[in-house]
Amino acid sequence: MINSKPNPLRQFAQKANRYPGFISRMLLTHMFRYKVKLAGTAKLDILSSDLSSVVFRVKNRKRVQNHIGSVHAATMALLAESASGFVVGVNLPGDKLPLIKYMNLQYVKRAQGDMTAKAHLTEEQIALMQSAEKGEVLVPVTVTDVNQIAPVICEMCWAWVPKSR
Repeated sequence: MINSKPNPLRQFAQKANRYPGFISRMLLTHMFRYKVKLAGTAKLDILSSDLSSVVFRVKNRKRVQNHIGSVHAATMALLAESASGFVVGVNLPGDKLPLIKYMNLQYVKRAQGDMTAKAHLTEEQIALMQSAEKGEVLVPVTVTDVNQIAPVICEMCWAWVPKSR
């Protein structure tokens, strides 16, 4: 990051990624659940991240189910928001604040089993986030169920502003 304040989230994720996969996953998941309380309540897991992309998972447990036994629509939204927010958060300079501007979700199929969300940023998006004082970016995120079917189509728009005004 050029001429910017260090990002503690990015620094932590870089250090965590130096450990073997299972330790890295545990460290990233624990840190994220600690910072994002609802992610802890839903027990979201970070499966992997190379800092420009991330894979999150939520298991289909009673606590996150709807009335028909599948992962609740609100949990799917949390999963998509968390994955997209993580990649934005680790790529912003430390003096910027990420904010979800809007999210559009279209539920198109019935979900089965555990859910996974994959989000990523392009090099151009990362460069913009690191150079512009404020702005916004559409973060591609795909949510799939245990059968690799996407029950929800997601559009996540994240903005950033300076932390201190």
